[in-house]
Amino acid sequence: MNEAAEPMYDFSILRDIRKHENLSIADLTERSGVSAAVISKLERNQITAGLETLGKLARAFGISAADLIKAAENRHARLAEATERDADGFHFHEISYSNMKGLLGTAPAGTVLERPHLHRSGSEMCWVLKGRVVFSLPEGDYDLSAGQSIMFDALHRHRYRVLQDCELFIVHLKEGFKL
Repeated sequence: MNEAAEPMYDFSILRDIRKHENLSIADLTERSGVSAAVISKLERNQITAGLETLGKLARAFGISAADLIKAAENRHARLAEATERDADGFHFHEISYSNMKGLLGTAPAGTVLERPHLHRSGSEMCWVLKGRVVFSLPEGDYDLSAGQSIMFDALHRHRYRVLQDCELFIVHLKEGFKL
């Protein structure tokens, strides 16, 4: 006997989001206009929903239907393999997923990354693990040393200037669904 294939979408995520928002099924029904029976069955993966229903539920949580579908599709751990690249004197080991990118970078003193690629949306966080780096953002410069980090809107133009040989951990988080 063949086991049933794993479903492509796992809408038990609805329960997780609902509980995270401290909502009962009745609260979500009131917010979304979707019946309690449909919500309950979706949370138990007993039925599938059309885009209109998913759109109503997503709006009730303040996210897009695309973000809700993405969350339901990505319920399982995903593996990635690091790639390496060089950029203006920095050497990076990079891991990429659909909604985030992690970079472990090193650079010698005197290196300047003048034009890091602009991101369409989201946030960037940089944690200085070793050394000292000055981050230039539109509102000013930030002189960070080992153990310090900075987070900013990734759309802003930014520059890295290495004052002491450094090691950095950078995370680019795309705008969208966050639990």
